[in-house]
Amino acid sequence: MKRGALIRTRFLGHTRALAVGFATLTFLAACTTTGNQAPVVDRLPSRSTDTAVATDGVYTVKAGDTLYSIALDFGLDWRELARANNLSDPSKLSIGQKLRVTGAPAAVAGGASGSTMEDSGVEVTPITPAGGAKPVEATPAPEIKPPAPVAVTLGFIWPHPGEIIQSYKAGVNKGIDLAAKVGDPVVASQAGRVVYSGNALRGYGNLIILKHDNNLLTAYAHNKTLLVKEGEPVTKGQKIAEAGQSDSDRPKLHFEVRKQGKPVDPMDYLPAR
Repeated sequence: MKRGALIRTRFLGHTRALAVGFATLTFLAACTTTGNQAPVVDRLPSRSTDTAVATDGVYTVKAGDTLYSIALDFGLDWRELARANNLSDPSKLSIGQKLRVTGAPAAVAGGASGSTMEDSGVEVTPITPAGGAKPVEATPAPEIKPPAPVAVTLGFIWPHPGEIIQSYKAGVNKGIDLAAKVGDPVVASQAGRVVYSGNALRGYGNLIILKHDNNLLTAYAHNKTLLVKEGEPVTKGQKIAEAGQSDSDRPKLHFEVRKQGKPVDPMDYLPAR
């Protein structure tokens, strides 16, 4: 074999070897990367931002809903909602579950034929004895009435003196955000009763919700410390919490006013300053 042809043959052989080696390393690297990479799975369903809607007084539970968030959306005390639907464990809701959210009688889908729903939320079904005798009507359960709302005095007050750092905007921000320092006092904007005190509503941190009458609620979010308990009456100006930054990127107070559960602009209720 001539010297030039021998050199070309050896060069092509080395080139093929390098190509095969590079392909092998690339394959092994891909296998190693795939083996070390954990799949990304979102196990927390996102709650719809659409306005909660009930049909004939019945609401259908959606992904991300909690009893507390549903109660807030319809202006209810979550305990009233639990009683009306015979829920012993408020943490157990199922997607597609039907909940009665208004005081009007409404049969929940899936109930027995001929059954009725009492105001207390207890389903009563007439019992038909054998032999065609006259049905024996079930005795209605005693009505459970929620505590009477505290009378509202005229005029709301500011829950915190901080400047507004984000205004109300329908569909974007359901209330106003007030600049605050951790530990600042947060006061009740109006006399009312505590219907929620906790941190089970995602995005609100440590939250207090007050019910003022049959139509109005106020919410105070991102607190450091909650100073009142559920069911407790409060007076206008009473210190109910200490400001913080729970579930927030900075210390602030997020303040909402809800009418029949729907967010409205708090500036329509607060005095000018």
